[in-house]
Amino acid sequence: MADRPKLRSQEWFGKQDRDGFVHRSWMKNQGLPQHLFDGRPVIGICNTWSELTPCNAHFRKIAEHVKRGVYEMGGFPLEFPVMSLGETLMRPTTMLFRNLVSMDVEESIRANPIDGVILLVGCDKTTPALLMGAASCDLPTLAISGGPMLNGRFRDEQIGSGTHVWKFGEMVRAGEMTLADFMDAESCMSRSAGHCMVMGTASTMASMVESLGMGMPMNAAIPAVDSRRYALSHMAGRRIVEMVREDLRMSKILTRKAFENAIRVNGAIGGSTNAVVHLLALAGRVGIDVSLDDWDKLGCDVPCLVNLMPSGKYLMEDFYYAGGIPAVIRALGDRIHKDALTVNGRTMGENTADAPNWNPDVIFPAERPFKEEGGIAVLRGNLCPSGAILKPSAASPHLMKHRGRAVVFESIEDFHARIDDEGLDVDESCVLVLKGCGPRGYPGFPEVGNMPLPPKVLRKGITDMVRISDARMSGTAYGTVVLHTAPESAVGGPLALVQNGDMIALDVAARTLHLDVPEAELARRRAAWTPPEPAHDRGYGRLYVEHVLQADRGVDLDFLVGKSGAHVARESH
Repeated sequence: MADRPKLRSQEWFGKQDRDGFVHRSWMKNQGLPQHLFDGRPVIGICNTWSELTPCNAHFRKIAEHVKRGVYEMGGFPLEFPVMSLGETLMRPTTMLFRNLVSMDVEESIRANPIDGVILLVGCDKTTPALLMGAASCDLPTLAISGGPMLNGRFRDEQIGSGTHVWKFGEMVRAGEMTLADFMDAESCMSRSAGHCMVMGTASTMASMVESLGMGMPMNAAIPAVDSRRYALSHMAGRRIVEMVREDLRMSKILTRKAFENAIRVNGAIGGSTNAVVHLLALAGRVGIDVSLDDWDKLGCDVPCLVNLMPSGKYLMEDFYYAGGIPAVIRALGDRIHKDALTVNGRTMGENTADAPNWNPDVIFPAERPFKEEGGIAVLRGNLCPSGAILKPSAASPHLMKHRGRAVVFESIEDFHARIDDEGLDVDESCVLVLKGCGPRGYPGFPEVGNMPLPPKVLRKGITDMVRISDARMSGTAYGTVVLHTAPESAVGGPLALVQNGDMIALDVAARTLHLDVPEAELARRRAAWTPPEPAHDRGYGRLYVEHVLQADRGVDLDFLVGKSGAHVARESH
């Protein structure tokens, strides 16, 4: 049709000259016939498959189903790899590499003859990394999540990946579970392909894909091994070809309304605190003004509707059978911008108008919520002038207002060396403080904020204490844990000045976090403070440390904020 957008790929494959010969001829060594180069939309399938990323190890099969849909609609699918980020194996933390992968994605898309993109995402950081990179190119783009594992089951108990690792680990340390039983639970937890089946970061980010409008309806919850996951992938392959012909780019979907919808859905599902930094970074890539305070303002009145671990008792398989994200969005009613556009060409309201809720014990109605507070609490005070966050739905109500004596750990190594010491001067009224675990300090912003409790506290039957750090925590974790304290200690933030015995006051209702130390004393400590030596002196690590932004700004690299589009560069020959 005359009004269809010009295809980028034709700058490679449409030329009747030497350069066109080169581009087509070498592609044909894969057995590709000539008609595929005659003006069909080229759909890049950005694949994070890796055997080192077990959550994504089934992505080759998903890609094959995507290709079927692309071919059916007259497109030309071409699969390409990018660096894969697996939470379970990578050190020091996958968050160190999220921005690197986003660069890999961005440059791979821009440098190649691609008209539209399918992003295959699953394990925690693959989702934000691929969205961020693709957003910087702003082509028609659709994300497919890999889906959660089947529910775990250990003997007579339903168990969730991540959540029960922390729970069982504490039980072993408290003498309530044998090491043999702990090891026996391993295979019972991870029993199929897919990512964590609790509402951890992977499930949360899959839910964010859907609530932003970047994924097909029901994208978030279909189990990885359910045949309907492959049917969705097939239909997504069909749809991305239509999106190219409609010129439906990411910037038309990722609007301010889309981000507001996602923030509210995150509250309603009891989503991971990690969504905060990922959505802040994504908003920065597309030039949408979303701040840390928006998370509190937009989410403070959103109740938690979803009864899933770690905040509740069910798992993602149950969530799918109950109705998934569409049922949650419908339940949120007027809190959602129903006119927000989604990748299937329909609005969010049209997609969810008739969404059923098949199990009100999994997805509660808004008038009778599972928990009253589901959003993210953003704290301010002299300990966190740029902000810190806490997840009320995962915290203990009796600790939401607390004043206690600081027990300080200068590094994660210091913590591991002393936390099990019976001589440690600590009790349940204390506040555990961990330094050196922010974006620059670790480096990479690890998930160590949910510090294990001292054994002598655990033996009293205590299961929670107030914990404060500049780190993140796994979305599968729980507790009264203050995270993302900014500025971080490694850059001289107030957290760096906390000493053993200082009194710290937390008041979540008032949104305050205060260090009860006179300003003159803090000034004295600040003058004596010396910054730590950089962890890297070369390569990507050095680039990261020199350019990473703080938690309140999404932990992107400063030179990656914004987008460059997908201009076609000059020829390579």
